[in-house]
Amino acid sequence: MKYAQAFQEMKRRGFIQQVTELEPLQELLAREPVTFYVGIDPTADSLHVGHLMAVMGMMQMQKFGHRPIAIVGGGTAMVGDPSGKSEMRKMLTREAIAANSEKIKQQLSRYLDFTPGKALMVDNYEWLGELKYIEFLRDIGRHFSVNRMLTYEAYKIRMEKGLSFLEFNYQLLQAYDYLMLYDQHGCRLQMGGDDQWANILAGTDLIRRVRGAECYGLTFPLLTTATGAKMGKTESGAVWLDPAKTTPYDYFQYWVNCDDRDVSRFLAFFTPLPMEEIEVVAGLEGAALNAAKVVLAFEATALTHGREAAQTAQAAAAAAFGKREIPASMLPSSKVERGGTAAGSMPGGPLAAARLAAEPRLADLLVELGLLPSKGEAKRLIQGGGVTVNDQRVEDIQAALTPAQVVDGRIVLRLGKKRWYQLVISQ
Repeated sequence: MKYAQAFQEMKRRGFIQQVTELEPLQELLAREPVTFYVGIDPTADSLHVGHLMAVMGMMQMQKFGHRPIAIVGGGTAMVGDPSGKSEMRKMLTREAIAANSEKIKQQLSRYLDFTPGKALMVDNYEWLGELKYIEFLRDIGRHFSVNRMLTYEAYKIRMEKGLSFLEFNYQLLQAYDYLMLYDQHGCRLQMGGDDQWANILAGTDLIRRVRGAECYGLTFPLLTTATGAKMGKTESGAVWLDPAKTTPYDYFQYWVNCDDRDVSRFLAFFTPLPMEEIEVVAGLEGAALNAAKVVLAFEATALTHGREAAQTAQAAAAAAFGKREIPASMLPSSKVERGGTAAGSMPGGPLAAARLAAEPRLADLLVELGLLPSKGEAKRLIQGGGVTVNDQRVEDIQAALTPAQVVDGRIVLRLGKKRWYQLVISQ
């Protein structure tokens, strides 16, 4: 049965960090379709790349016949999870949370099939918003040991800077979510990042105590890049799934510029391509590995923004930096445009090597080349983050071009989102 393949596929792709009662969970997943859930608190109006580990985990499980419940936590977002946080989250109004929830639901629909019976989206405000506090403390709170809770890393970290009583309740509320989903939908598995381990254990323990039933938990590794940076973070901020916050082109570039050491595992985590093809990538280097990065960027962008947006982003990158040859034998399941190696037909002109050696100021050069009408406008565009050099944003109006920026005999400028110009260095 395909149900049984889910756990092995998740393990092969690297999704599994910790599991409660491994063998019983494997037996359950092999025996029948299992309803499971992942919670996402709508503290912003978009998901970002840091959320993708959980979202892709849900997608993999659904592919093998299991049913995901995506909780958009309208109730728990009003409290704030202290896990992994050094400070208390900003408090949001109910109206802001509801607006954020709606946008997140739309984004999740790109990854999950919400056909009736295949997946659910629920808002835990439905039950948390109606809680009677005294009854909740008597019926649920009595099953939690404060001494035990204080041993968890999430609380120990926050105790140093101050942990509000509001946040201290979060674990109870998340455990109660699991109980409600068990009662209402037969949910038997909760999945989440490894920083949620204590909260997940609290939920399985609560269900065991009040219902006498065995439920399970599974955590994903907390992902960082090979350089140690937090996943989905760049110098300019978070990489959002909302195209109004991070354009499809910039999203594509985030993936294509990943560290060489991350390519194969990112393909496993963030694309649906088969592992038989992905495992070959681990041994690649040089031009072949760079071609694999294009496939990664295309597939990740297609999932988030659609195939047409991915094709447009790939074409823009090819126009800016030249097309990369992607052999038909590399990751053949991908629908990426394989193209050739010819440079794109980007407008441009020569820049003498001697002139570049003098390190001309970028703002002056933009006017000299006729790309902008005045130095004042050039400075305003640079200050606003609208100019990039070789895809690196420039915000210093005194910034100069240098010989170190030459790549393959040229320097690529971008003004705004769609205007490109290549400086071909001549002797």
